[in-house]
Amino acid sequence: MTDFDAGSRILVAFFLILPTLLLDAPSVLAWEWVPTDQEIQKYRKSWNPFSHGPVLQSAVDIQPQGQLHVRPFIFAQIGTRSFGNTLEGFWNANPGPVHLYSAQVPFLQSAYGLTDHLELGAATSLQWFSATQNGQTTTETGMGDTSLVIKYRPIIQDPDTWQPSFTLFTQLVLPTSKWTDTEKPPGGFAPIGRFPSTRFGEIGLTEGLTFRKNFQPFRVSAGLYYTYAFPGSQGNMTTYTGDVINTRLVFEHLLNDELGLGYNIELVTLHGLTWRADGHSINAGQTSGFDTIGIEPVIQWRFGESNFVGAAGVLFTVAGRNSIEAIYPNFSIFWYWSKTGKVIMR
Repeated sequence: MTDFDAGSRILVAFFLILPTLLLDAPSVLAWEWVPTDQEIQKYRKSWNPFSHGPVLQSAVDIQPQGQLHVRPFIFAQIGTRSFGNTLEGFWNANPGPVHLYSAQVPFLQSAYGLTDHLELGAATSLQWFSATQNGQTTTETGMGDTSLVIKYRPIIQDPDTWQPSFTLFTQLVLPTSKWTDTEKPPGGFAPIGRFPSTRFGEIGLTEGLTFRKNFQPFRVSAGLYYTYAFPGSQGNMTTYTGDVINTRLVFEHLLNDELGLGYNIELVTLHGLTWRADGHSINAGQTSGFDTIGIEPVIQWRFGESNFVGAAGVLFTVAGRNSIEAIYPNFSIFWYWSKTGKVIMR
């Protein structure tokens, strides 16, 4: 593994000590900004039917204390056209030079409500891709990267006002794909559906801010995520790739509360930057940056009266720059477990 510079070590130290600051330091808890029990109970009694929710946005309102979910997620990518160095619509994408077919089979995600204000999560995947470039075809199957996530909700939505929920999101990506010798796909990214998407095979630290608001029969949520990529190595050279910004905007319309039946429209963007938070010059990856913009229609439902909810959709690339124009079929299931046996909707 590459030796980190001082800035990188500070970022890792911050992530590692955050749980201690939030949980074990009475002096910190004394001023911690959290919703009151009354605010939480008011929200839980408001309209919020048990359903899958967004597919491409990590849930904003966190798990109640003691509640767990496990989520297998199958996400595929089919791309045969590419965008040039100008942001253009999908109708201007050109054939080749890379044909990429990939899948996360599955992406496996889990999260647990440590308190009513704090959620811990983890995710990993099995990655497969087949790519043809310059007449050469490469096929690879192996382990994807692993994410460790902390979510902290300082503000919960008020059903009687316009106040939404706000959640702080911290994610550390470990390059388990690199450690298990899984080759990178062309472009160096796991599919855009990752939560949020990060560079394949690199250590990355993501900080995000998300919000959600329910307006019966609608739910609206959004997120903004900034990912710092730690320095890598290639031969004897230390490599520096650009940081990444993800955005999400999700509109849900619930048609039947008891069935958890509804549809979503989800807007996703992914932007490769031409700078780094640590100030190093970029010498690897796409030095001129890139952009991908996609829209996904989704159908979500509940499996009878069980603790299983599902969703299926297809993400379409609508515009891009220095990226692949692709479609992304996907299918997701959440299973919930609670000490009481009754699921409390987030």
